[in-house]
Amino acid sequence: MQHSLSISFHAPRTLLLLVLLPWVRGAVGQEGFCSVPPSVVAESTTKPLYWKVTNPTLSPANLQDLPGFTRSVYRWDHALITPESHVFSPLPDWVNTLGAYLITPAMGAHFSMYLAKMQENSRSGLPPKDVERYISLENHYPEQIIGSTETQPLLETPGEVFELRKLLPTSAPYDFNIHIMDFQPGEYLNVKEVHYNQHGLLLLEGQGIYRLGDSWYPVQAGDVIWMAPFVPQWYAALGKTPSRYLLYKDVNRNPL
Repeated sequence: MQHSLSISFHAPRTLLLLVLLPWVRGAVGQEGFCSVPPSVVAESTTKPLYWKVTNPTLSPANLQDLPGFTRSVYRWDHALITPESHVFSPLPDWVNTLGAYLITPAMGAHFSMYLAKMQENSRSGLPPKDVERYISLENHYPEQIIGSTETQPLLETPGEVFELRKLLPTSAPYDFNIHIMDFQPGEYLNVKEVHYNQHGLLLLEGQGIYRLGDSWYPVQAGDVIWMAPFVPQWYAALGKTPSRYLLYKDVNRNPL
């Protein structure tokens, strides 16, 4: 039975749900929100989109000879949550769906991020009441957005070499955005970022090295990262294949 994978963020007034399987895309349009070019889709007829997210190279099966081993790390200002640490359980009010909470306020984040494993007869629930941390502005109202990653324009990244797409409008009604960032092998961030924004990151393809604070972490498809405000952060794509990750970022509001 084929399963789907979705990533949900609770932060603004609108629940963002990203479904990562080709068979679901027909339900939301010709292409999914995180779709890939036709050439890539043609090669993935036997595997779901971003299949490495749930089947990474270093999967739990490869760790059977290393009892107790995990690459997962939790610190006061960042966390790396790797697939062998995911704990799935039924999601409240969802039908035939298992979820794994990866980032929540319990670790210091001001948003929640979780994976949901869905089947063809699964159904999502409504966002819980009174948990959305949306900072409203007078006469500004966000709307539901459905689209395709590959139809979003590439944005300028002065001084950088990676490709950047934003999946939500950059206008004032939205107090967060979701970025798709693409790196070719060997490319890296030029800026060693330190800022007030929080991040939730899911590596969709490829592998590399992520610096968080004073630590350096090898990462690969399926890894999730939480970055607190002002933690030093930097990424370099390694390996022989391109690297792509999805990034949550709070925006358009005065941090004061």
